[in-house]
Amino acid sequence: MKKTAPSKTDQLFRRLGLHTPPDFVVHLPLRYEDETQIHRIAALKVGQSAQVEGTIIASDVQYRPRRRLTAVIEDATGRLALRWLHFYPNQQKQLQRGTHLRVRGEVRQGYNGLEIIHPRVTKSGTPLAKALTPIYPSTQGLRQEVLRQAIANALQTSDLSDTLPPTIRQGLQLMPFADAIRFLHNPPPQVVQEDLLEKAHPAWQRIKFDELLAQQLALAKARAERHRQNAFALGANTQLERQLRQQLPFALTQAQERAWAEIRHDLAQASPMHRLLQGDVGSGKTVIAALAAAQAIANDVQVAIMAPTEILAEQHLEKMRPWFEALGVNIAWLSGSQRTRERESSYAAIENNEAQLIIGTQALIQEKVNFKRLGLVITDEQHRFGVGQRLALSQKGQETGQKTVLPHQLSMSATPIPRTLAMSFLADLDVSTIDELPPGRSPVITKLANAERRDEVVHYVHNEIRAGKQAYWVCPLVEESEALQLETAVDTFEWLQQALPNLNIGLVHGKLKSAEKAATMEAFRSGAIQLLVATTVIEVGVDVPNATLMVIEHAERFGLAQLHQLRGRVGRGGAQSYCVLLYQPPLSEIAQQRLKAMYETTDGFEIARRDLEQRGPGEFLGTRQSGLALLRFANIETDQRLLENAKQLAIDLPRQYPEAANAHLRRWMAGKEALLRS
Repeated sequence: MKKTAPSKTDQLFRRLGLHTPPDFVVHLPLRYEDETQIHRIAALKVGQSAQVEGTIIASDVQYRPRRRLTAVIEDATGRLALRWLHFYPNQQKQLQRGTHLRVRGEVRQGYNGLEIIHPRVTKSGTPLAKALTPIYPSTQGLRQEVLRQAIANALQTSDLSDTLPPTIRQGLQLMPFADAIRFLHNPPPQVVQEDLLEKAHPAWQRIKFDELLAQQLALAKARAERHRQNAFALGANTQLERQLRQQLPFALTQAQERAWAEIRHDLAQASPMHRLLQGDVGSGKTVIAALAAAQAIANDVQVAIMAPTEILAEQHLEKMRPWFEALGVNIAWLSGSQRTRERESSYAAIENNEAQLIIGTQALIQEKVNFKRLGLVITDEQHRFGVGQRLALSQKGQETGQKTVLPHQLSMSATPIPRTLAMSFLADLDVSTIDELPPGRSPVITKLANAERRDEVVHYVHNEIRAGKQAYWVCPLVEESEALQLETAVDTFEWLQQALPNLNIGLVHGKLKSAEKAATMEAFRSGAIQLLVATTVIEVGVDVPNATLMVIEHAERFGLAQLHQLRGRVGRGGAQSYCVLLYQPPLSEIAQQRLKAMYETTDGFEIARRDLEQRGPGEFLGTRQSGLALLRFANIETDQRLLENAKQLAIDLPRQYPEAANAHLRRWMAGKEALLRS
């Protein structure tokens, strides 16, 4: 019987990891919107999620620099600009002059005052909501209304029985699961909103505990399973490794030597290494990865190095090719932008073992890629991959006889993982740390500038470039929308061309074709482009020693780890380098903390510690992108008591109540246990 293809909505649900009704039950709101009131336009503030009612007094379709729909809404207190980058004819009709409407969205600072981009539009005068409206984690193309209805259906049909025996639940003073879950999906209007937002309500305490318990139970299973798995034992102290070290024009730092000794030992074992190599930007992780690759190749296995962007993958190729080709090692390159003939040639070289070192992007995990004898997988900037992508590469192990041999795994990250996170969340991952920079590197000086001082910053950029240096101007993420980010980058590029007509200014963003992107980056490396306007596509992998100035537009919109990564693009030569964080007041408390941290320290480990205080561990572990985050609600820094209780119960529950432990894992980790291996 032919299977029915999933509907488009079902495909979007699956992208969020929502496959069965129980998945929907534990898909909880990110936040709640108060649609119980109308805001006055004159009282609006930047960053506020607001609902206003008024009359459309202007509506127009503009064609430069690209097609967009704009409108102005007016109430008794003031006017507000509205903007759509993508729109349909019926939206134009809806916005005819003189129409009374209600619009809702996030207020942001536009070039000509306050504005809302892509506001939600409804009829004015309709009844206001009587309770808080849950806003769920979603994906492009999936409307909140559809998600809310699916969750409501799941709550009606799912088994909400408790996985914790009554004596244990009461001893821990936790709410019943069914009560907690229904409360969080439909909070009553009288609830204290702060308790919901801060996850301090008893309902949140129950959900956070359940999540931590599931995580600890799954980690215990993963640990036991890994020690039963097989890997190629890759003998150490090879001639290839010694020859590679002789080629290097520098000596390894003590921290590099220590990290390498740990990795070298693990590679020689017959069970798979599962190690993270962490170190600040510029600490020399790539050299250690090369040594690991040399040890593996000398033991007649293949090595795959996967990077999240083509720019970063190309950097690895450029660094490693001269080292390894001098040693007679064949290298294959795989990326999405390759011509078909080149890609087919790489596939063949990988499959017949002609290529021992394979470097590329996510193209490495395509079905057509068949390794002859994959022994080591190296993943750079591992937190930028979804866990499913890392798992797909690690699963390309070799079947030998009656047993499966899995590749050793080395992940690299310039986003250091704080000790608390490593101990509590990565109990199945060994961590090597490079905690010193090579000699000769001077810290980047960071300056904060209010957006009102933009002209001063432009003058500063001009002076730096006239002195023979180069600069970056990075544009912000806007509500994590690539379309809006691109819009901002193009607007900024055109504005800077007018402000600095005598400079060669380039533009690079994720929508450019790979060849255009590569040509622009090469022009910047060579000095032909003096000022590069970019989106966060340059966050990692760009190494231009002559670039000494980084300007980050709307710095308050970036995460702390991302700001630190961007700052790391400068300071790579001998000259003193600077990073200017251009911010738009008023700043939220979290934004103030981020900018303060950037101003006060250049230490990546201190940055990471502060970052973890502000966010959960999802982005450190690369789970956020996949929609399968292993810790979505609990915070290991602030929920220490819950974590300790969960750790203890993870030991006791399988012994005393094995069925309850299995039921708990099914509810929270169904289909996700394997992700811990990645």
